[in-house]
Amino acid sequence: MASLEFWLKTVDGKESLQLPVNPEQISVKKWHGYEDVQVTQLGEYTIIGEAALKEYSLGSFFPRDYHPGYCEYEDLPDPWDTVEKIEKWMERRKPVRLVITGTPIEGLVTIRSFQYSERAGNPGDVFFELELKEYKDVQFRQVETSGSGKAMVITGDYRPDTKAPPAFYVVIPRDTLWKIAQRTLGNGDSWKEVYEANKAVIGKNPNKIYPGQKLVIPS
Repeated sequence: MASLEFWLKTVDGKESLQLPVNPEQISVKKWHGYEDVQVTQLGEYTIIGEAALKEYSLGSFFPRDYHPGYCEYEDLPDPWDTVEKIEKWMERRKPVRLVITGTPIEGLVTIRSFQYSERAGNPGDVFFELELKEYKDVQFRQVETSGSGKAMVITGDYRPDTKAPPAFYVVIPRDTLWKIAQRTLGNGDSWKEVYEANKAVIGKNPNKIYPGQKLVIPS
């Protein structure tokens, strides 16, 4: 039987964290939406709704020092550096990948809650609890109606948040840095990062970009 390893990884695979001490248990909540209705002369009936996303709960601690009795590996990360890493992942507002080897649990999740504390008698160790929720990517398409009243699906460039941004982007007519940041990074407010990475090409005025310019997209 494969040994249990608890991993959290960014979608692009550039960052990862194996929990140094395995949780004693992981709770998985799977449920459907239900609606109970009263029907005259027939009584109460239940309407079964759609399946909700799975929820995961687990807790453990980040040890300051290695102990062969409970640590999964020797080269332990600093507990408070690990706390900072998880908080940065949350601030990015992107899903991460949960992998528990030896189990069927593997997929994208969002970090819904991260609680941590130091306890008396365990100086330097950081105890934590994580609440995670299954993440599914949703793609929206714009529907327009023609003059004849027939509905048409209008497709366009779409980059799911779970994919890494492209390394370069070639400006097209009517582009702005805000549009480019929204299209490539998923957040128009990141246009300043795009500008800072391309000052030499764009010049002093970020509002003046021209079709055909090749811009670097920061990762």
